[in-house]
Amino acid sequence: MQNAIGLIELTSIAKGYEVADALLKTAEVQMVFNRTICPGKFMVMVAGETAAVTSSMEVGMEIGGETVVDNLLIPNVHPEVFPAISGTRVITETGALGIIETFSVASIIEAADAAVKAANVQLLQIHLAMAI
Repeated sequence: MQNAIGLIELTSIAKGYEVADALLKTAEVQMVFNRTICPGKFMVMVAGETAAVTSSMEVGMEIGGETVVDNLLIPNVHPEVFPAISGTRVITETGALGIIETFSVASIIEAADAAVKAANVQLLQIHLAMAI
């Protein structure tokens, strides 16, 4: 069961690929995505068991070094986060709409996870810094 996610956001595309490679080689985690993001940054997200994601993230952060802009590790991510990231969330009812805007990718995922855990809300979409 994939109950944890880890994300590293970097200022170097080359270093991002190096970190992605290390994350997968360190522990049994699955790549959620690894790609360039605006403006000229790179992000990599993995999922898996908490211990595996934690050990992968430790190595990834060490390799990323000074190029790391932000990172996050959510050990018990809410199940609505994955469909909101992938854009596959089906809207079942309408009501008020809330929008959260952040500077980094890690902080928006962390905010979305906290919101859905704290209130009776549905996540519709998490837009991850890849153009508007």
